[in-house]
Amino acid sequence: MKKFSQVYEKAILEGIRSKGGLTFMQLDPPNYTPELSGKIAKIATENGLDAFAVGGSVGAQGEILDQTIKQIKENSNLPVILFPGNVATLSKYADALYFLSMLNSNDPYWITGAQVSSAWPIKQLGLEVIPTSYVIIEPGMAVGWMGRAQPIPRDKDYLAAVTALAGQYLGQKLVILESGGGSPTCAPIEMVAATKKMIDIPLLIAGGIKTPETAASLIKAGADIVQVGSVFEKSKGDLKKTGELFKKFTDSVKKAGKEKLK
Repeated sequence: MKKFSQVYEKAILEGIRSKGGLTFMQLDPPNYTPELSGKIAKIATENGLDAFAVGGSVGAQGEILDQTIKQIKENSNLPVILFPGNVATLSKYADALYFLSMLNSNDPYWITGAQVSSAWPIKQLGLEVIPTSYVIIEPGMAVGWMGRAQPIPRDKDYLAAVTALAGQYLGQKLVILESGGGSPTCAPIEMVAATKKMIDIPLLIAGGIKTPETAASLIKAGADIVQVGSVFEKSKGDLKKTGELFKKFTDSVKKAGKEKLK
């Protein structure tokens, strides 16, 4: 059994300190074959991505999850972090996982229940855990529905901020403001800025980030990490187009990160 170590958490923190902003990609195995995931991983790595988050609301488990991560590992040296939709989204081939607590769920299962159920299997697999506050923002999409969330209204910046602060005070090491995969828009810029002013831990924005310009504006507003996913599904396996889009996103985030560090 591996000894508990925060290697990847430390690497993320160092990346934020040195770059000002990071770009992660969420790969949801049911939406890609393992072989395509491997090809995308190679292209993403060549075009400046910082890490992969593998998982989704439903279906990311078992053989397809293992094979997807194996293919990513064969084609990239970037960290692979599990983004679990439930207790079954575990794989010994990953490097780490977001140990998520959905703070604004109305169901205790998603706040502490799934965590208790998965803790021992995670330890047996030797996975590094990154304790993470998961905050669902309107519209929430499938993840909000699955998690029985009471999504934060888009015009209530302070609710997102104080929820994130509560997560920090509970000992979490990362906050994710999640609008949901396929969301028409991401967390508002004002909400991102208000949340970052309230907390001292890294802030990741996920869901609805559709353009490089939006990614850059989120970093400038205070986000430390942008996590993109469904925007790349529209490429439909066109690897050249996928590579060009990765380059635009990562260049925009890097430029915004440098400006933020000044």
